[in-house]
Amino acid sequence: MTTTNFEQLEKELLEAIAAADDLVTLEDVRVIALGKKGRVSELMKGLGALEPEERKAFGQAVNGLKERVSAALSARKDTLHEAELSKRLASEQADITLPPRPGSLSEGRVHPVSQVMDEITEIFADMGFSIAEGPDIETDYHNFTALNIPEEHPARQEHDTFYFNEREDGSRLVLRTHTSPVQIRTMENTEPPLRIIAPGRVYRCDSDQTHTPMFHQVEGLVIDEVTHMGHLKWVLDAFCRAYFEVDEVKMRFRASHFPFTEPSMEVDVGYAKVGDEIRIGEGDDWLEILGCGMVHPNVLRNVGYDPAKVQGFAFGMGVDRLAMLKYGMPDLRPFFAADLRWLKHYGFGVLDVPTLARGVSS
Repeated sequence: MTTTNFEQLEKELLEAIAAADDLVTLEDVRVIALGKKGRVSELMKGLGALEPEERKAFGQAVNGLKERVSAALSARKDTLHEAELSKRLASEQADITLPPRPGSLSEGRVHPVSQVMDEITEIFADMGFSIAEGPDIETDYHNFTALNIPEEHPARQEHDTFYFNEREDGSRLVLRTHTSPVQIRTMENTEPPLRIIAPGRVYRCDSDQTHTPMFHQVEGLVIDEVTHMGHLKWVLDAFCRAYFEVDEVKMRFRASHFPFTEPSMEVDVGYAKVGDEIRIGEGDDWLEILGCGMVHPNVLRNVGYDPAKVQGFAFGMGVDRLAMLKYGMPDLRPFFAADLRWLKHYGFGVLDVPTLARGVSS
């Protein structure tokens, strides 16, 4: 092959490479030029018929042609890649004005217990309460004795409390039956004044439509030198109005007995039943929602406080019961059944964060 023929072949191949407008066409050109039976590869087959002097020069010319064609192919491939990427970016860009696609934010659900716990926490945080926590597995002392609960009290019996096996010293740990031990532990380690709520899981041997072996409570405690019953009533009235999102709520305080408070009261709220709906703040019927009272002097002494100098009040409420009452759930058991259909119906969106500014449940 003459020099002119080499130049002509190179010109044709480079023009074909430059004319390729996509990667598929470019690959076809590469096969035609450099493939096993390509035009450049075919030239190498003629080396054997040449004289030794001609073979060297011819081989160098063919290799030079191959290198230039390969470089042109590589450069064109890069150019086509960039053009294809730019085209994809232009066609696949997200239109942020469109509604979001369904995903975890829209499909996921917050359990009603978690939502109500957040609502209660938001309300009491606005009143200046801080959150205190403690272990689920408690000592008999913190769960019963420090709370002025006597040895013969029914709450200490095995039919009502989950006990662990005896330890070497004869004592037995328990699954806490209320979050009151958190109050004891907080008072043991904190000087008054204090204002806390203690949310968490509690455990009792009970299971029916309105009771489960594990449920949730929020208890509150205020200790200082001047706190009295009027403060307790105001706190509970403000809580009920905020939680049930009503302007007024009728409340009734009935005398009761709890070992850790004196005097002790159970609190009822007025409601009306319209069809299957319970409306808080209307009607003349009464519904019990929580227990409360002034902290017993013996409890104060047990934590090292002087009841002659400080006093306070405490209250406790069932989170699961409050959720049922507010959101119309007739049975506690599905709360723990892991039924996705139930959760999708009663659950809350992950962005439904309770805030008093717009109503805790909106």
